[in-house]
Amino acid sequence: MKIGISANALSHGGGLERYAMDVARAMAEQGVAPTFFARAFDSTLPESRMVQARRIAVSFLPGKLRDHWFSWRLRSAKRAAGIDVLIGCNRVDSSEIAICGGTHLGFLKAIGRTPKRSDRWQIALEARQYARAQVVVAHSVQMRDELYALYGLDEAKVRVMFPPVDASRFQPCEPAERAALRQRFGFADHEIVLLFPSSSHDRKGLPLIEAALRDLDLPVVVAVAGRKAASADPRIRYIGYVKDLEQAYRAADFTILASKYEPFGLVGVESAMCGTPVILSDNIGCCDAIAGHAKSVFKAGDVNDLRATLNRVVQSRRREPIRAPAEFARDALQYDAALAAHVRSLLELAAQVVAGSAARSAARAVTASSDGHPQSNP
Repeated sequence: MKIGISANALSHGGGLERYAMDVARAMAEQGVAPTFFARAFDSTLPESRMVQARRIAVSFLPGKLRDHWFSWRLRSAKRAAGIDVLIGCNRVDSSEIAICGGTHLGFLKAIGRTPKRSDRWQIALEARQYARAQVVVAHSVQMRDELYALYGLDEAKVRVMFPPVDASRFQPCEPAERAALRQRFGFADHEIVLLFPSSSHDRKGLPLIEAALRDLDLPVVVAVAGRKAASADPRIRYIGYVKDLEQAYRAADFTILASKYEPFGLVGVESAMCGTPVILSDNIGCCDAIAGHAKSVFKAGDVNDLRATLNRVVQSRRREPIRAPAEFARDALQYDAALAAHVRSLLELAAQVVAGSAARSAARAVTASSDGHPQSNP
């Protein structure tokens, strides 16, 4: 069985690019060297030497045409490489397994934007991908429901598989290390620190969080990691771009997101794995992946409910003893987040796809034989 993976790039990029790279590495470690189709490859990364790289150039085209060109060129590149199962981690219409980490229709609906012509092009390509794929892997229950409601997919076609997280990186630390980390980030002992990792503050809900802090007389600080936040409120504190984000999770008291649209939200899972509870709006996909004791959930877009939730969790933190981070993290997730386990499930799914294709080919051969003439492929 020859596996192909398609992504925009093999690099430290966006969520699905990182996912595709991690999956490729884990497959290689399990003895399956995939063929990787992408627009660009970072040759400095060890993963680039673990795959058979197939670059599809798109830079000569206007940005809004690149997805369609890549998808079109991929069809012939896939055939030439002899791929049995292609795992599509970007918008391509020739993948047997399509990975859904978010939908464009769902995004537009969540932010209340009327589709432009370029949006309609993306939606059309996305719809073809889901329609032609034999299996669509949804990275959250929320994505599964969007695939049903917005793209009309049959329930039998969709599998929910929460994305993997590197447990060797995201894990709790000892109290002494946590104290040192709080000092590094400038967190005072009396402060209740809400970590807000974001490069898109409006979409991630910073204005709502800032509004909820008004008239809230609590020693709460929102530590913004990522893009600088412009705020006159001294409780909104910018801590810079944090490359080792796991250290910020460990130093904080809570991690918070109030996103307008968040198909999964690895931030929530990463924080819980570091032993830090999360405060999330109920439209964030990872809510279903995190155990009850590790999360506090409020109604999306509801400033009063967020304010009440903040008051409740801070008062609870003051009254009740804090669980040791290692004990907290041990049962904080509702699934096995190990990359190796996720890739084994993907490979099992790929084997099922190959077996299904072989069975359909055999059935067509029998039909053609009984009819006395060859049957054309659909």
